[in-house]
Amino acid sequence: MITLSELSNTDRPVKKIQRVGRGMGSNRGKTCSRGGKGDKARQGYKRHFGREGGQLPLYRKLPCRGFVNGKFRSNVFAINLAYINELFNDGDVVNLATLREKGYSTRRALGGLKILSRGELTKKVTIEATAFSEEAVKKLEKNSISYKKI
Repeated sequence: MITLSELSNTDRPVKKIQRVGRGMGSNRGKTCSRGGKGDKARQGYKRHFGREGGQLPLYRKLPCRGFVNGKFRSNVFAINLAYINELFNDGDVVNLATLREKGYSTRRALGGLKILSRGELTKKVTIEATAFSEEAVKKLEKNSISYKKI
């Protein structure tokens, strides 16, 4: 029968941990391998990435290159046909203002409203939007629902 004292770690080798600050005879005493003075010798010191101690950091020396479209992007508010079918009744007008009244649209949709094609629209509504997906246009024309591009 095996006892607890006979068990050994068979998964991985035992890693020897070097304990620091345990006297001069331990080879890691006194300064504990941190050197003499300065920030790096102190408790709680962390190296800050990109800091070069007064020298101009490399990331500031390198030129800024490339183009980012974020300045020019306009946020488009998109909604699917299935959700329009849930929110609106026959004869209603679907646009950003009516969506805002129902508490669904955000105030800042600078790119306008886009209609997407997921789901079916069975109610006879009038849709005013800035953009329509191709599939949405096909579904609207198939169901003879009036839509207008603003």
